[in-house]
Amino acid sequence: MKSSAINILKRYIVLLIGLSIMAFGIAFSIRASLGTSPISSVPYVISLFAPLTVGTVTIIMHVVFIVIQILILRKKYELIQLMQLPVAIFFGYLTDFAVWAVQGINYDNYLQQWVLCAIGILLVGFGVSLEVKSKAIVLAGEGVVLAVCQVCPKVKFGNMKVVFDVTLVATACILSFIFTGGLQGVREGTVAAALLVGQIAKQFGKLYKGWKL
Repeated sequence: MKSSAINILKRYIVLLIGLSIMAFGIAFSIRASLGTSPISSVPYVISLFAPLTVGTVTIIMHVVFIVIQILILRKKYELIQLMQLPVAIFFGYLTDFAVWAVQGINYDNYLQQWVLCAIGILLVGFGVSLEVKSKAIVLAGEGVVLAVCQVCPKVKFGNMKVVFDVTLVATACILSFIFTGGLQGVREGTVAAALLVGQIAKQFGKLYKGWKL
């Protein structure tokens, strides 16, 4: 019993470390001004025209994702998944802290923007790999993807994840054009993040493949 409790604690510690690294990855991506990752594109765009921070919108968005999961799964929804809420709150506030922490970092040219963007992508990928490794609880966004896959077994997670990310980016673009009059938060860095984060997470996962929690 004690061993089980310790294992659960280890899993959540790894999860929180992963989320912390992801938050700073998002902050670097925002600072680079080359477009944020798909999952943070909507919160960032909304923060540009609403009196809300990126972290606050992130929390609200995750609450919506939790509701969507409940609507999709209904009686099949497991109450343990409500742990996504405190995780989302932690992640949201941490994202705001990370954005504040890196605000003093500046760039002078396009190459330096890409350096910041690359750091952001690398950190997000590393954070995602720890989130997956923890096997504690998934973020609400991935929870929606898993919920769809659960009710539609023929739909593969990878394919649904792509559809989900594209939907988020498209939503961010629409909101940006409507409320800011132009395209904000979605640029070449967004495409790079969409293509590379998963691969980076996979490579990091191989490094600690034999690490048991």
